[in-house]
This record gives sequence, C-alpha cells and structure tokens, in this order.
Amino acid sequence: MTEAKTYIAPSLLQPDDHAVLLIDYQYLQLVTACSHNPQGVIAAATLLARGAKLFNVPTFLTTGLAERQGPVHEVAAVFPDHTPLDRTTLNSFEDPRVVEWVKKTGKKKLEMGGLWTESCLLMASLSALHAGYEVYIVVDASSRGSLDSHNAAVQRMVQAGCIPIAAGTYLKELQRDWSRKETAGKVREIYTKEGTAYGQAVRWELDLLKLG
Repeated sequence: MTEAKTYIAPSLLQPDDHAVLLIDYQYLQLVTACSHNPQGVIAAATLLARGAKLFNVPTFLTTGLAERQGPVHEVAAVFPDHTPLDRTTLNSFEDPRVVEWVKKTGKKKLEMGGLWTESCLLMASLSALHAGYEVYIVVDASSRGSLDSHNAAVQRMVQAGCIPIAAGTYLKELQRDWSRKETAGKVREIYTKEGTAYGQAVRWELDLLKLG
C-alpha cells in the first residue's frame, strides 16, 4: 500500500519565512478610526503582536509624529524592549531605516498591520510589493474613518497583489498542529485573553473539559 502524501501550500505562512510590521498603532489614529469597533481593532492588533512574539517572528514597530500622541499600550506592551521608530513620512517604506530593517531580516514575505488603512497600511504595502516582497495585510487590525474608505483601501491592495488575512487566522496558521506542545498552550491563552470569537470557543472547550 502506497503511503499517503501530505501537502503544505507554499502560501501558508511559516514562523521562519516572514517578518511583521506594526505601523503607527497610536491613540489619535485609533480614536478617529470609525470603520470598526476600536476595541476589536486593538484585540486583533494585540493578537497579531503576541503571535509574532510567541513564534519568534522578526517584528518592527513604527510611529508617526510620536510627540503628538502616545502608542496603543496593549500593542506596545508586547515588546517592552522595543522603541518604535518614529517617522514623518506617511509611507513607512519612504523611510530608509524601515527599508533597511526589512532587508536585514532576509525575509521575502511581510505581514503588515497598521492604522490608518488607506494611508499607513496602503502606502507601505504597495511600496513593499513594488520592492519585490510578498505582502499579507491584516484587515481586522486596521481601521479608518468610514467603512467605505477602509474597504476601498483593502480592495486596492488586494487588486495590486496583497494577500488579506485576519489576525486570528495568522495565529492558527503558524500553529497548525495542536501536537506542537511548545506553543499550543500559549496560543490558546492568547486567543482566550484577546476575546476573539474563536477565543470564546476555546474558553467553552476548556470549561467543558474541567466539567468532564
């Protein structure tokens, strides 16, 4: 009997094949972003950040004009030793320091989340595509003043070649097998703490196991 093969799509992210950019998670951007519930955006961005840290994915944080506004603490707290790079450019890929960091990682895939969708995320993702990177955009970790502006930006990025992904999908994609005990427990912990719908299902599952 021939042994069955297994297949892994090359488009599925691996912990060691990409880097993460967290662009301008700051409160001024957040309070003026109305396309999504701000708490949901924070939860998705924090889940993304914690997942990247758990799987040792190279991660870079930026801010824009930081003297005028503070960072979103939930995201910044995941990387307490990381001082976000502050820029004046709307497009982080127009800052040579950002481009140089990405280049030094040696990764050709980039996972990006950012506020606002149609400026910080859009401009950086299109520029990264032009530079030859494969770009994944975390659509639920981004927001803007209206749903129309958010959706238009996402459509433009996707049409250009970006790959849309949700924060919760990202974490499951890196884990993929619950037998990987070294991270499985932490992944469940992240889901339950960040309050996603999947996290609620995990909580129910754990509660049922306790009752059993």
